[in-house]
Amino acid sequence: MADKRDYYEVLGVDRDADQRTIKRAFLKKAREVHPDVSDDPDAEAKFKEVNEAYSVLSDEQKRANYDRFGTADGPGMGGGYVDFSDIFGGMGMDDIFSSFFGGGAAGSRGGASARRTRGRDMAITLTVTLEEAARGCTKTISYDRLATCEDCHGTGGADGAQEKQCPRCHGTGFVTTVQRSIFGQVQSSSPCPDCHGEGTVIDHPCEMCDGQGRTPTHEKIDIDVPAGIATGRQLRVRGYGEAGFRGAASGDLIVTVQVSEHDRFQRSGDDLYCTVEVPMASAALGCTVQVDGILDGERIDVEIPSGTQYGDAITVDGRGMPRSGGGGSRGRLIVRVAIVVPRKMSPAAREALERFAREMGESPTPRKTMGDRIRDAIDDILE
Repeated sequence: MADKRDYYEVLGVDRDADQRTIKRAFLKKAREVHPDVSDDPDAEAKFKEVNEAYSVLSDEQKRANYDRFGTADGPGMGGGYVDFSDIFGGMGMDDIFSSFFGGGAAGSRGGASARRTRGRDMAITLTVTLEEAARGCTKTISYDRLATCEDCHGTGGADGAQEKQCPRCHGTGFVTTVQRSIFGQVQSSSPCPDCHGEGTVIDHPCEMCDGQGRTPTHEKIDIDVPAGIATGRQLRVRGYGEAGFRGAASGDLIVTVQVSEHDRFQRSGDDLYCTVEVPMASAALGCTVQVDGILDGERIDVEIPSGTQYGDAITVDGRGMPRSGGGGSRGRLIVRVAIVVPRKMSPAAREALERFAREMGESPTPRKTMGDRIRDAIDDILE
């Protein structure tokens, strides 16, 4: 397993195979090598290889990169594309398949109880930049889930199949057993081993989904992130969580947004804070500085009043973050002033500054000429 094989060879499909053929091959291989159903000591490694091949070939963008460059990562990856196939809510394809095998469908090998209830919700955390949060954006995500079977459309049955009441439990989904103990006869109920708690059986299960009405799928969807969104805000995408058993409603995909830190702005609610450097003389006399805003191409004039001190904050209304659902309104831009003292000055500038200091009642240290510094050095030697 050390040398990585060709993905088409791993799944046993031709290079021009369509997506349905690729998915069929993947499910067939996965059923053979998944650690939950295989006794092969290399089952885990083999399943990872099959899953890796499917995650690439089931994604049009990754597949195109693989066909052209020999790797799924090519120049086409990037922008608003995010792949959650390995980190999705802490749940990868291996866990999804474990859930699939334990789904309780007729013909499956799992023993877990299945109820025809709504599928489970799934959750991810989606990170966006502060600029993306300000203007709103669309992020394309790729992730794994149990989705409605394309062959049986969620019914779980092949063509002409019928769903019938389980003859063993008579539709209750449970069987009752009686055991003798020192306390007498004890009755206990457990999920029916024939229908696995469903209450019904299908005489001819769908080959693709093994009668569950859902299959593990690598899926891609677009997430619309509204302008002004903040960290912790949740977006609910209806019907894109786990598919329900045999046609039951799907759960939802819950996207928790994380806004990354910015190198220039700090955010507090809808307000944005930034620091601007202002020359010493400009701060004393007053000036106007331009600041790049958070929106694309935005330039903001900030009025620095005369006498501004280091650390003063100047507020510009309506230039902060757009308010989510605020109809175009925005928070404040709060500019902190950092006064810059010149490190070098021309003789004329220094003389002018010394004159200003004397007028203000200050006593600046007289600047020594080169001759003064030479005489001081000679005096130090003679001493």
